[in-house]
Amino acid sequence: MKEYGFKKVLVHFGGASAKKSGLLDAVCGSLEAEGIEYLTLGGVQPNPTVALAKKGIELCLKEHVDFILAIGGGSVLDSSKCIADGVGSPEEDVWDFFLQKSAPKKALPVGAILTLSASGSEMSASCVMSNEETGLKRGFNSVTHRPLFSICNPELTYSVNKFQTGCGTVDIMMHTLERYFSKTKDTVLTDRIAEALLKSTIEAGAVLIRIRKIMRRGPPYVGRKPFSQRAYKRRAELCDAGAPAGA
Repeated sequence: MKEYGFKKVLVHFGGASAKKSGLLDAVCGSLEAEGIEYLTLGGVQPNPTVALAKKGIELCLKEHVDFILAIGGGSVLDSSKCIADGVGSPEEDVWDFFLQKSAPKKALPVGAILTLSASGSEMSASCVMSNEETGLKRGFNSVTHRPLFSICNPELTYSVNKFQTGCGTVDIMMHTLERYFSKTKDTVLTDRIAEALLKSTIEAGAVLIRIRKIMRRGPPYVGRKPFSQRAYKRRAELCDAGAPAGA
């Protein structure tokens, strides 16, 4: 981020896991070491809300933030994209973008540190948000949504529990199946790619769920080579599968 010349960063994250794992402290420590100012905004939940995003927009405008760094999975990434759109078009109601009433003219750049392989938001141009006041969940695509960079390190997903690993695995499969069962004809090559993604995702997810108890005893790459190599490889495969599934 220093090479890009960013001066002030909003670090956006979910909840306890980013703190408990030590990742949030590590990121903030790195920013401090490079002399980059930062603010933090947590509290992102599954099905991220426009209400929290609007708080982020207000904070970024007030503090003159020029970059948003998302730490988490698809929900945190989508919330970050929404904030970025709102800061880039402060005269607009950000929810209007999701209602197709208008489109973002520009947006703050967003970077991602992925902790869960699932939606593929770390590579996609999509953003999906929920409006608690209206009960609506809407999404839209925009070139402003492509992250400037995404760090997809399998080791950062080790803290994900069995349930969330399963949810992420299913999410990757569902995004792939949405494209696989499209009405578009003559998509032989992409169909074969989708089938390979589905097979790899099923295998990787099943292995990770089976060895989750072993992983709880500590980083699986320390002193447990049979489990460490297998776990790292499968988590890397989920990282690889999540990006094209979402994109």
